[in-house]
Amino acid sequence: MKITQDVRDFAAKQGISESEALEKGMEEIHRVREAGAEVYRRLRAKRPSDLD
Repeated sequence: MKITQDVRDFAAKQGISESEALEKGMEEIHRVREAGAEVYRRLRAKRPSDLD
């Protein structure tokens, strides 16, 4: 699969194992998700309650 090859390529470029590359990817996903959730919470707080 393409994603598997992408992980292998990323790991090779970083000089790390495939499992370490996957771990880094999962950490990044978590970080991005949290940042997006914070933006959503700020926008929601500014929204008038009668629109819910």
